Amino acid sequence: MLSIVSWAAAPNLATYSASKAAAWSYSNSSRIELKAQSIEVVGVHVGYVDTDLIASFDVDKVQPQLVATAAFDGLEAGEPEVLVDEQTREVKAALSDDQRLIYPGIEEQFAAAAA
Repeated sequence: MLSIVSWAAAPNLATYSASKAAAWSYSNSSRIELKAQSIEVVGVHVGYVDTDLIASFDVDKVQPQLVATAAFDGLEAGEPEVLVDEQTREVKAALSDDQRLIYPGIEEQFAAAAA
């Protein structure tokens, strides 16, 4: 379970942002490493989810059930990442599409080295 702050750090959540960025990196590398064992890794990114963590925040929040449904839909579709809400999709769109541009080459190199 990742977050929109995997890509855009929030100053008031510096440690949380750093941990989500690290988790994003880990999900990208473990996705390739675990594929040979038929284990799929899906990074699920979302903005504010209606949980105890942000109960006091006066912002639009995504319902947890929507996050779970989106995660399973992405897994079923074979997606490397799921972008649950519009704000997350907008932030990701501002980045390059590294999942589809960078990682196929990395996966090929990893497979060749493992062979």
